[in-house]
Amino acid sequence: MFKNYFKTAVRNLLKNKFYSLLNLTGLAVGLATCLLIFLYVSDELSFDKYHKNAGRIYRVNNEVKFGGNYFDIAQAPALMGPTMVREIPRIEQYTRLRWYGSFLVRKGNENVGEGRVGYADSTFFDIFSIPVLAGNPKTALVEPHSIVLTESRARKYFNNIDVVGKNLIINDTGNYKITAVISDIPKQTHFNFDFFIPMSENPDSRSVNWLSENYSTYVLLKENTDTKNLVNELDAMLEKHTGPSLQAINLSMDDFKKEGGYVRTSLTPVSDIHLHSGKLGELDANGNLEVVYIFSAIALLILLIACVNFMNLSTARSSNRAKEVGVRKVLGSLKKNLIQQFLMESMLISIVALIAAIVIAWSLLPYFNDLSGKAIDHSELMRPAMMLALVVLMVIVGLLAGSYPAFFLSAFQPIQVLKGKLSGGFKRSWLQNALVVGQFVISIMLIFGTIVIYTQLNFIRNKDLGYNRQQVLIIQNTSALGQGAEAFRNELTKLPGVKNASLSGYLPVNYTRGNDAFFTSPAMDQNSSISLQVWSVDENYIPTLDIKLLNGRNFSKDFLTDSTAIIVNEAAARLIDGGKALNKKLYRLGNVQDRSVTEYHIVGVIKNFHFSSLKDAVTPLSLLYVRNNWNISVRIDVSDVKNLVAAIGNKWKQMAPGQPFGYTFMDDDFNNLYTAEQRTGKIFITFAVIAIVIACLGLFGLITYAAEQRIKEIGIRKVLGASVPNITGMLSLNFLKLVLVAGLIAFPLSWWAMNKWLQDFAYRVSIEWWIFLITALIALFIAFSTVYFQAMKAAMANPVKSLRSE
Repeated sequence: MFKNYFKTAVRNLLKNKFYSLLNLTGLAVGLATCLLIFLYVSDELSFDKYHKNAGRIYRVNNEVKFGGNYFDIAQAPALMGPTMVREIPRIEQYTRLRWYGSFLVRKGNENVGEGRVGYADSTFFDIFSIPVLAGNPKTALVEPHSIVLTESRARKYFNNIDVVGKNLIINDTGNYKITAVISDIPKQTHFNFDFFIPMSENPDSRSVNWLSENYSTYVLLKENTDTKNLVNELDAMLEKHTGPSLQAINLSMDDFKKEGGYVRTSLTPVSDIHLHSGKLGELDANGNLEVVYIFSAIALLILLIACVNFMNLSTARSSNRAKEVGVRKVLGSLKKNLIQQFLMESMLISIVALIAAIVIAWSLLPYFNDLSGKAIDHSELMRPAMMLALVVLMVIVGLLAGSYPAFFLSAFQPIQVLKGKLSGGFKRSWLQNALVVGQFVISIMLIFGTIVIYTQLNFIRNKDLGYNRQQVLIIQNTSALGQGAEAFRNELTKLPGVKNASLSGYLPVNYTRGNDAFFTSPAMDQNSSISLQVWSVDENYIPTLDIKLLNGRNFSKDFLTDSTAIIVNEAAARLIDGGKALNKKLYRLGNVQDRSVTEYHIVGVIKNFHFSSLKDAVTPLSLLYVRNNWNISVRIDVSDVKNLVAAIGNKWKQMAPGQPFGYTFMDDDFNNLYTAEQRTGKIFITFAVIAIVIACLGLFGLITYAAEQRIKEIGIRKVLGASVPNITGMLSLNFLKLVLVAGLIAFPLSWWAMNKWLQDFAYRVSIEWWIFLITALIALFIAFSTVYFQAMKAAMANPVKSLRSE
């Protein structure tokens, strides 16, 4: 019986090659898309789950409201980790991480820049399950001037991993002894360092200032710890130790609370950090849970569109199979036999489509990796769990796509069929209309979403940021110049095409290098304090970046007192004295133990400029007149950028022989802040195109079949004088009405979904009327283009051929 079903199914599929190919193509593309998105989602959900004790590892976050400031940060005070282990028995172990920044590693006669360097406590390997290939994990981060590096970096500098005990020369001055070699940090980790330096090398790691949160702190909890009760204990501990830091600025904890201030903790499971945490101070760019949900929904919807195509075409062709069903029933076939026959056909198409989908997904995986920023290996497709999921998916798709046609066709009554009373099934199927509407609802939502995403990205690119990022060259690793940095900067300004240059420690396009401190002022309420970003810059910073000075003056070498001068932005000025901050004094909290403070006088107020993502509002910021040669920003004004960069490179070689010359452009660095959104936009438009193509395949099949069914009607109309436009309109109009109905359903859903996405941005576009109009026009154009060709072909056919049998 099964063999007979199989043979009949193959014959029917080969007999109707065109419709079989439409079904096969739609299902194959839909399944391939589903596979790729499944790999993406699986990768996103796997972050930090490989750690042995992943279920007991938590990151400690701090939530602080102080004066006019509020921030929810993924970091904690320096001493919070060791204090927790000492005072709270339920915490088994802790470790801390902090960005070191970058350094230069000597390789032969040259220095090589390395940018992914972090501080780590000696307990790092007690918390995280990073395989140690060589060395002792218990002592690797204990010795002073020691260093741990990854396998790839060991091979880069020594061509092997047997390097424990050897030295690395860092920044031409420091000999660091290699104490361990570890496997490269897995891609599915929320941090990604190539080198680790002992935390003890960082003097600030012993700071007793509990108002400064700069350390990513992790704890390993004992078994069966109630995290809710633990957070209450952590809050009490944090409040107790924050008191002395408040007293250093003459503020008691009671007064702090009366102002509405508070310090709180929260715990984030390590496996939730990548998708469930979007706090300040993250170690690396996190994923977005909403995007995962959206992509998962898109995968299912695209697959649903492909299944709908199968159902639509199968039921539309019911009249062609009606006599077959009637004859089979007359000859004794049972309804279940017919159902099994039709399900066999759908399963056969599903099997072939799955094989084609695997081939397509395998071929497109490298391109998908480029598109999504992933590094998914082909072996992921061949994992046993994946293969089992594919088989289950194939069965589900086969049954889903074939169930309605099977039950629909097997229910035909043989008497009515053989009398020819089921020839007009296509026109009378409300379900087919509903399925077409459903397909275009999905397609319209994807088109709408793509337009909104690109409108927001365009808004970001063109928004006035408060500084001019165009034609600014950023020279990296300038700390290698040492005391010669100022001389190098002066030499650059002599080059034709260089308008200005500035030495600074911080730039608006690298906000992860933030530096905050607390200040108080006589101009504020007696017990009020504010948190300011503190950036060290020179007198050329403001003119080089074209930042607008609203009041006062810039720093100047002519004023010896500018060593204690400070410039604040509008956000800070509003908190200090309602915007009248010029010439006021600020006191910066220093050493908590001796309660020292540093006095500054405000010499200028600058316009707010965006120094973090546009997802965040501009927060209070200050500039200090302090020499810092971390990088040099060069304002250029020349059409021949290539030759100017070469000239700057030559100057570098003269003044820093053997040091690598690295540079970026500020506008590129700015765009990199929105890499995730740009990738989302590209993936969105790719999936939108795929969904539209699959929907159009089904629409094309339906209009083709509709024309076949009405071929004699069209012939009679033409003989009676109907024009080609009349007939084309008659065939097309019903389908275009369905697209309009789909728009009425899709637009409210699209507005709700994209408005929710836009809420992530503090500065965002509004969803205006023209987005709805363009989406509607695109959908109508696509639908009309799909049906127009076949409608024209049917309308221009010779009526003699269609009526010769009458």
